[in-house]
Amino acid sequence: MSLFEDANYRWRETYFVLFQQVNRPSVESIRKSLGALGPRLQIRDVREDGQGNAESFTILSPDDFAAMDVSFVVGEEVEEQIRERLDDLALGSLSEEEKRKWEFIKTCDARFDIYHFEQVVFDQEESGDSDEEGFLDPGSLLIMLQRLAKLCGGVGLDPQSGTVI
Repeated sequence: MSLFEDANYRWRETYFVLFQQVNRPSVESIRKSLGALGPRLQIRDVREDGQGNAESFTILSPDDFAAMDVSFVVGEEVEEQIRERLDDLALGSLSEEEKRKWEFIKTCDARFDIYHFEQVVFDQEESGDSDEEGFLDPGSLLIMLQRLAKLCGGVGLDPQSGTVI
């Protein structure tokens, strides 16, 4: 079940990990990489293709009051997103490392969409705190982005800011 359907979670933002499809990680390698972090991140609802590769999965991080739905995307949608991001990019304002990452992104044909959710501890709208950040800690999201990017030889992307991670 997607966290979009779970009343205990509220969607906050979406991030991406862009990579080359040939480096798509297996479910087993994802479990091993994230499992090395101990009980901080809990993997559930894993779906895979017939070859053991991850199609989608959910990560819960109770200590951070956060969770993430992750899904694999490949093809024209990925290539179109990359073209749009490159068109909007001001290359002159980037560091050399960021420029190298953007050059790599041009070669990517796959991505993981990471939907970041906040665990709803109480109804913020009823309490008048609907604009408050609540208890959400982005630590698990950042760890997950770094782990997934390393696992598939990819690059994390915050589309709201255009930042490569």
